Amino acid sequence: MKHLLSIEKLNRADIEHILVETARFKRERGHPVQQPLQNQTWALIFSKSSTRTRVSFEVGIRELGGNSLFLNASDIQLGRGEAIKDTARTLGRMIHGAVIRTFAQKDVEDFAQMSGIPTINALTDDEHPCQILSDLFSIQEKRGSVTDKVVTFVGDGACNVAASWIFAAAKLGFELRIAAPKAFQPDAELLKRAGGRVLCTEDARKAASGADVIYTDVWVSMGKEAESADRLAKLRPYQVNQSLVRCAKPGALVMHCLPAYHDKEIDVETFEANATTIFDQAENRLHTQKAIIDWLVRK
Repeated sequence: MKHLLSIEKLNRADIEHILVETARFKRERGHPVQQPLQNQTWALIFSKSSTRTRVSFEVGIRELGGNSLFLNASDIQLGRGEAIKDTARTLGRMIHGAVIRTFAQKDVEDFAQMSGIPTINALTDDEHPCQILSDLFSIQEKRGSVTDKVVTFVGDGACNVAASWIFAAAKLGFELRIAAPKAFQPDAELLKRAGGRVLCTEDARKAASGADVIYTDVWVSMGKEAESADRLAKLRPYQVNQSLVRCAKPGALVMHCLPAYHDKEIDVETFEANATTIFDQAENRLHTQKAIIDWLVRK
């Protein structure tokens, strides 16, 4: 039984396979050759709100021939304290796969272990693997192989997206630079566990120098709202703007996984100047989700 629980647990061959299949699904959209989810129902179990993740999975499941069932955690017994293992053992007898967006990584792993059905981590506090697979495809689509590229992540370097970038860098061999205040840099144990070429610095301009990709994410992740004022104050010097982008390689991609809070992590001018890349990146979530599901269900 295959699952997608983290970038950390994927091997390079599987990542490369998903990226190749993403390109195929994008080319063939509207002209499906096969529908591997025919007569299947997949559940989307979300404890965290979503736009791109929910829509891309719901549409993707339908385009693969299946039915999607959206379950807000607050509307089912999970919201009243039922153990995730019990939910898993129940749903595993009724559905064919699960896409889970929640807080604790352990919940997704426990669900995968107990349900007996393919399980996808659609975001936890630890990782956001689907986002990074889609981002890798977006870079590959626009600039070729990421292996010889420099990707610079600017902002909250201790968040789930940054963690998945760290594991991706180790798997694929590209250089990752993380520009963040000391308090927002990734945990030393995580860096040691991942390996790879990862530079952490408080100097955003140094991190951006000669980079092929400048990447940012929200400064206040879901569940961190109480820290909003402190985070905004400390991360203000790490805004992606025209001055920072000029430090990067000419023609560097500016990426944002959305939602964007304009004039916080990225200024309006820079966002709009790079809107084509950012919304291509968002669209590619659909094609990547389909490739992930197809990889999980294929023998």
